[in-house]
Amino acid sequence: MCRWLAYSGTPILPMELLYKPEHSLIDQSRHARMGVETTNGDGFGLGWYAEPGDPDQWDGQPALFRGTSPAWSDVNLRELSGRIHTGLFFAHIRASTGSPVQQTNCHPFRHGRWMWMHNGAIAHFAELHRELLLAVDPSLYPSIQGSTDSELMFYLSLTLGLEHDPVHAVERMIGLVEQTADKHGIPDAMQMTVATSDGVRTWGFRYSTSRRSRSLFYSTDVNTLRRLHPDFAELREVSEDTRIVVSEPLGPLSGAWQAVPESSYGVVQPGDDEIHPLVPRAA
Repeated sequence: MCRWLAYSGTPILPMELLYKPEHSLIDQSRHARMGVETTNGDGFGLGWYAEPGDPDQWDGQPALFRGTSPAWSDVNLRELSGRIHTGLFFAHIRASTGSPVQQTNCHPFRHGRWMWMHNGAIAHFAELHRELLLAVDPSLYPSIQGSTDSELMFYLSLTLGLEHDPVHAVERMIGLVEQTADKHGIPDAMQMTVATSDGVRTWGFRYSTSRRSRSLFYSTDVNTLRRLHPDFAELREVSEDTRIVVSEPLGPLSGAWQAVPESSYGVVQPGDDEIHPLVPRAA
């Protein structure tokens, strides 16, 4: 399906995570170990928020760079990721589940200050597409640019209140998809790991109807890692609230990665991070 990475913390060059780790996201684009496909070559995307006071700040909106070429061969991605400093960014490599390989189908997606990216699929999406599309708020419908289930999930969540209560909105979105699938006799409708952010906090969700969700990990808190690896210089260069959420661990550093529990969500935010159960709700 896809692989993705969400970073929040000390401003860095995205290249530091996209290219340099042993099992970086670029390495995963050719050699994924935990995904359905080994190769994720159907496009890529990088989305980032400017730092406060940056003259390039777009009224809080994230900037996007997306392309349809394989991430491993795109020279512009390498160039751009080595020039941007940002404290919050998303990166995504795509393996299509059936929708066309085109720029508007590449993640992350953006609406206002919100970003969204997804790994997984809605089962038998072609059968459910029209009915789910009609559930999108008419004021949001013109903003939909592509044809993926991932983008539609984003706009359903926006319709159901993502900007005011992200967790409740995503739970209701899952409930709506599963209810619609049930009407059509489609089992195991939802498979998802999702990241979304408003530029301050980042939410990560792991869920599937079958309770066999795709892999998702978060980095151990920096203070713990410093105690475990006092000689690891990179850990002295980042703030205590730095956190990474990934589809697959970026390297073998012991104790560095924790699995996100099945059917749960986490919040990366100033102060203490949180992990809670994720329970679908009737829409």
